[in-house]
Amino acid sequence: MGKSSSSQAVAASAPAAGAEPLAPVSERVVVPVVIDAPQYSGLKAALDYLSERPLLPGTLLRVPLGRREVLGVAWDARPGEGSAVPEGVMLREVAAVFDALPPLPAAWRELVDFAASYYQRSPGEVALAVLPPELRTLSATQLDRRLKRLRARLLPPSGEHSALPDPSAEQAQVLQALAGTAANASVTLLHGSTGSGKTEIYLREAQRVVEAGRQALVLVPEINLTPQLEERFLARFPGRRVVSLHSGLTPARRLKHWLMVLLGEADLVLGTRLAVFAPLPRLGLVIVDEEHDPSYKQQEGARYSARDLAVVRGRIEGVPVLLGSATPSLESWHNALPVAEGGAGRYARLTMAARIGGGVLPAVRLVDMSRLPKEVLRDSALSPALLGALRERLARGEQSLVLLNRRGYAPVLHCTECGWKSACAHCSAWRVFHKLDRTLRCHHCGLTERVPRACPDCGNADIQPTGRGTERLEEQLALALPGARVGRIDADTTRRSGALEAELARVHAGEVDVLVGTQMIAKGHDFRRMTLVAAVNPDAALFSSDFRAPERQFSLLMQAAGRAGRAAEQADRAEMWVQTWHPQHALYAALRTHDYAAFAQAQLAERRSAGLPPHTHLALLRADAREQAVAQAWLRVVSDEARELAEQHQVALYPPVPLSVQRVADMERAQLLVESASRPALQRFLAAWDATLRHKRPEQKGLLRWAVDVDPLAI
Repeated sequence: MGKSSSSQAVAASAPAAGAEPLAPVSERVVVPVVIDAPQYSGLKAALDYLSERPLLPGTLLRVPLGRREVLGVAWDARPGEGSAVPEGVMLREVAAVFDALPPLPAAWRELVDFAASYYQRSPGEVALAVLPPELRTLSATQLDRRLKRLRARLLPPSGEHSALPDPSAEQAQVLQALAGTAANASVTLLHGSTGSGKTEIYLREAQRVVEAGRQALVLVPEINLTPQLEERFLARFPGRRVVSLHSGLTPARRLKHWLMVLLGEADLVLGTRLAVFAPLPRLGLVIVDEEHDPSYKQQEGARYSARDLAVVRGRIEGVPVLLGSATPSLESWHNALPVAEGGAGRYARLTMAARIGGGVLPAVRLVDMSRLPKEVLRDSALSPALLGALRERLARGEQSLVLLNRRGYAPVLHCTECGWKSACAHCSAWRVFHKLDRTLRCHHCGLTERVPRACPDCGNADIQPTGRGTERLEEQLALALPGARVGRIDADTTRRSGALEAELARVHAGEVDVLVGTQMIAKGHDFRRMTLVAAVNPDAALFSSDFRAPERQFSLLMQAAGRAGRAAEQADRAEMWVQTWHPQHALYAALRTHDYAAFAQAQLAERRSAGLPPHTHLALLRADAREQAVAQAWLRVVSDEARELAEQHQVALYPPVPLSVQRVADMERAQLLVESASRPALQRFLAAWDATLRHKRPEQKGLLRWAVDVDPLAI
């Protein structure tokens, strides 16, 4: 800790038995250092160490902690703190300083401090989590050698600039509007329909910034979209350095790209959510593509939203932020609505409704599954009408996409005699049947076993798959469409390195007639030969207990529909088929007209009446234990302790309940919902409650861990 917590700092910095002795404070300089400390450790602020010389905040270094030596970052002293240490206090010395690296920028440290405060974590936990993992293993000397090799191999990018495509009328209007706000730290929501050319807007805005000598940061939700976007940027900027940052890179490559960013050698940075913390010294623009995507929300450790932090970073660094989506999140849509229309009026909003080339959006057809004979449904997941539409595309040499957001062959195996089901022994979930390798896999804990020859309970050899996943759907399509080349893209088929790129290349080359897949194929891909998209069994989200489920489902279906008819010459015969048991549902009515605005208006009205985000603000306190009773007991204790505090801040605390998937990997999970009409009031309450949470944890035997999730995506 800093001087505000000097007693804890001394205790945390004290050496274990046998370690080197503490150094007396003389003329040495006291340096506050943040290290990786989990939330429950209680190390919320910086630790004090001694240095032989002053160190700039942001300097990377190694410091002793107990028996270990760990990576740390020299941090800014808190207001009112000096370098003096109370008499008699003994501190340990900094072990090594990474002098070859420039300090992490002040704006980067401010962003980390904000994220730590807002999401109720320590600055060290946030800062160290977003640094390249390989930095933890390198000495200062090793890093110095890496930097020398990097600089020696950095060749100036070369290549000829290709002619820019003429912008459409809508693109020209958007670019003109953005040029008028380029000098402001403003946030703009670009609501562009699928195929309207949002990527061209990103490219042109990035070009404007780079030509001015600044850097551009472009965030995408999924790793599998990064190489595709990277190709577009490399082709547009042959004389510039474009690097990617995401967890799919090898440790060495991720470190190399991160170093190029920090040294100012990268002009454009493309990445997933962790790239929002890229230490760009000359940042001039932040772009968040598909800003609605839930992948921007971190689900472990510091549960930050990269989209929201991108907006904060734009404000900190005084640069514009561009949020793009065909189906914006309701929070962003609310922020972009004028106050007169019930919105917050915080963002500007620009719209591109037309597709490039003048193509129309695909016609949406609803198939009422309740009208089909039971024997048809028993034999196939696909209606006769949909199969007929697929055959028409095959005859014309066009491609089709069939969306089923459930991988595997079947969600469960069951015994027709005794009722046994393939439950996971360690989770409150079913193990999914994967026919290709004859395994039962739990998609929560990873438990994998061979399919039993007979029922484990009664010995019956007739155990049957129930339900359908993408693997079974692929098999049924191959049988129903003889001669068709059926491909599949999901988490199972793309586990090997390069598998996704290879399968996508087959689709683009026209070597796949019918593509089956999960949400991985529903967004961001430009399939020029695709004229039919079909959604199989999309109704589950309509009646979910999660209030965000309809929003996510509408977005998924709209994004999937956008894969059809992207070539203008085929747009007039592009279709989306939706097989549903509830064709009269309001969600499908909005989908048929591609009317996101109407859907958003209805959803915001529902949430306003129910007191749900964005009209209120939420946090979850989650607890894990070996027994559900233990987790809930601790939540009740800390809730009871905070009753007076909650009343003071006008915050509501709800009773603890199990999570929807109650047990994962033998860990029982429970949660407690915190609600407030005021975001600042919620933040003040959580900050004040933190001491109680840390103090009460040791008192509850059997409690394994706890975490606060601010602005949770699912309840």
